[in-house]
Amino acid sequence: MITTTPTEGWRIVDIVVAAVVSVAFGVVFVAWNALWAFATPLFTALPAAQAIIYGVWLLPGVLVGLIVRKPGAALFGGIVAASVSALIGSQWGLDAVVSGLLQGGGAELAFAIGLYRTWTLPIAILAGVLAGLAAAIHDIAVYYPDTGLSYWAIYAIATVTSGALVAGIGSWLLLRALVPTGVLAPFTAGRGQREV
Repeated sequence: MITTTPTEGWRIVDIVVAAVVSVAFGVVFVAWNALWAFATPLFTALPAAQAIIYGVWLLPGVLVGLIVRKPGAALFGGIVAASVSALIGSQWGLDAVVSGLLQGGGAELAFAIGLYRTWTLPIAILAGVLAGLAAAIHDIAVYYPDTGLSYWAIYAIATVTSGALVAGIGSWLLLRALVPTGVLAPFTAGRGQREV
């Protein structure tokens, strides 16, 4: 298990890289929003199951947290990506920012549970799971309050599963793919440490 002690405060490079990654995902969200709308008819038989493709929206909080490794990084990633999406024209308007706050907050909770010292695949998966859980609670309360318990259960299970697979494992794999490029050299995550 790799443990590290977070350094005090955010450096300029932390802010810049966190912002670049988050803004890039905010732009990706525009395409993902369109894909979500396009895919809706495919889930006519079981509409709540569409949440299985939710995980892309959860990626920035988890990935920025894994890269920057400082308190607030996951929250920053979630909020900035969602804000960019809202500014570009998300069909969910300003509620996208609320979602980003909650999703980033869910991921942030996982890193806090690891005391901002443990950066393993299980912590990344937990970050994805908690981001997905926060997203499901928000969405059920705001968009699906009258759909009933079975809908809520399927939606929550699909969102949390997508969070674990796409945001958790996906972010961890993206991080591992970025390390050899040298782009993460200024970060602990990019200094060739082997993580399990």
